[in-house]
Formats: sequence, C-alpha cells, structure tokens
Amino acid sequence: MDWKLEGSAQKRESHVLQEQEVTLEDTGEDGISESFQLLQIDVECEHREEMTLPTSNAVWRSKNVQRKQRHWEKIVAAKKSKRKQEKERRKANRVENSGIYPQHSKRFLRSLTKERLLEAKHSGPRLCIDLSMTHHMSKKELSRLAGQIRRLYGSNKKADRPFWICLTGFTTDSPLYEECLRMNDGFSSYLLDITEEDCFSLFPLETLVYLTPDSEHALEDVDLNKVYILGGLVDESIQKKVTFQKAQEHSVKTARLPIQEYMVRRQNGKNYHSEILAINQVFDILSTYFETQNWPEALKKGVSSRKGYTLQNSVE
Repeated sequence: MDWKLEGSAQKRESHVLQEQEVTLEDTGEDGISESFQLLQIDVECEHREEMTLPTSNAVWRSKNVQRKQRHWEKIVAAKKSKRKQEKERRKANRVENSGIYPQHSKRFLRSLTKERLLEAKHSGPRLCIDLSMTHHMSKKELSRLAGQIRRLYGSNKKADRPFWICLTGFTTDSPLYEECLRMNDGFSSYLLDITEEDCFSLFPLETLVYLTPDSEHALEDVDLNKVYILGGLVDESIQKKVTFQKAQEHSVKTARLPIQEYMVRRQNGKNYHSEILAINQVFDILSTYFETQNWPEALKKGVSSRKGYTLQNSVE
C-alpha cells in the first residue's frame, strides 16, 4: 500500500514538472522579450520624468525669455498704435484741406509746375548760380554743391512764384555735372538754363547784383529787372571775400541779405556767428521774401539757429 501511494505521488510530481516544462517551452523567448520591454518602459518613463523636471537655471532662462517676449510685444503694439494714429492724422488733414486744396492727379500737378516755371522764364525774377569756381573744389565739396543745387531746384518747384534759374559757367564734361547726374534724379530734365558762358557776359552788367555776405549794402527788395547771382562755391577752408572780389573785378553791384538789420547775435557756448549760407538757404530766403514781402519771416526760414543769430523781436 505504501509503495503504491509513493508511486502515485511520484507520478503526480512528474506530471507537474512536465506541465511546467510545456509552459516554459510555450512562452520561450516571447516571455523574456516581454520582460525586457517592461523594463525598457520603466527606464524611459524615469528618463522622461528627469527631462521634464526643470532645473533652477532652466526656470530662470524661461522667465527671462518670457520677459523679453512681453517687452517686445509692448514695443510692437506701441509702433502699431503710433502708425495708426499717424494714418488717422493724415486722413483728417486730407479731409480738412480737401475744400481748400482740391485733389489732383500727379500728372496734373507736374503739368501745373511746368507751366509756372516756364512762365517764370518770361516774367519772373532771375537767379544765376555762378559755377565758374568749381575747378578748385574737392570731390566732397562738389558733392555738397550738387546736393545744394538739388534742394534749391526742389524749393523753386514748390514756390507759388518761382524764379527762373540759370547755371552759368557750367560745362557738361565737368566733374560737377557728373556729380549732379549721379546724385540728382532727373537732373538732365530740370527746367532751367545751363550754359558754359559766365554770368558777366550773359547779361548787361548794370542788371547784375552779386549776393555776397561781404557786401556793405543790404538787399532791400527783389527787383524783377535785376539778375541776382549766387556764388556756387563750397569751400571748407573758408576763403574770405572770394565772391565779393570777383564781383569787384567785373564792376558789378553787390548786396548781402539783411541779417544784421533784422537779426541779432545769440550767445552760445562756441561763440560762433556766421552769415555764410548754402546757396539753397539763400534761395529759400529770397523766395520766401518774394512771396511774403516780409524779411523777418524769410530770414527765420533760411537762417538756422546754428548760425548763432535770432530775430530781434524773438523771445528767448
């Protein structure tokens, strides 16, 4: 009996072992790979957690970026607001001035400007720019003079009562002419006269008035029967009385702008006071006076505060 029970127990153990072996054989490599996959998932989760946990340095950088972003957004918003306000202001000005200045096409305005300039050739005041002294000027000085000619012509185009401009002593093969073509768009189409002759042989001497700051006589009025001359000279070395001496050589009358009569010297740190103006500034004064018949108003427009002068009745 004992032997039978023992044998039966052995059979059961053997059967259990066989089932375990079968189970291991069924699972095989799949069970092992599944275990490794579970381990890999755990490792990846831990790695992600480490990456998502911000360090103190990263938090500081993030706040700094956010602060800069907010600052930039404020700047952009302010610029948009400013542009919008400027657009509305221009729109309001157009509406306000629409009844005073009718809207015209650019072609019509160009035609109107051309008509005024051509009319000035026959009935307007005449202004000569004496360009016979440019051969001693440097490239920088020529560039400055070309810019002054451009600004002078631009002011004359806008004037209600323009002058007729004549560039004398001006050759098309000169460095100044090349500089004018380079710097001034449409220079070859400017409505003005260009001649190689000098102003002293082009007009009767008794009609000429050479405007120079060294003259003893102040200009009182703009006379339609006179031809006014501006010396086209940009001299950084500031040679004195160049234009005055040239006028005397040809026995031509001279005049200066009435700066001393309507303006006073203003104290400044450099104690600098000068009546030497660029040709476009002198022209702005002449043009404004010709339209307004008001010297203080004209001088205020053309004489900048950097020259050290102010109007006599101005309040400091």
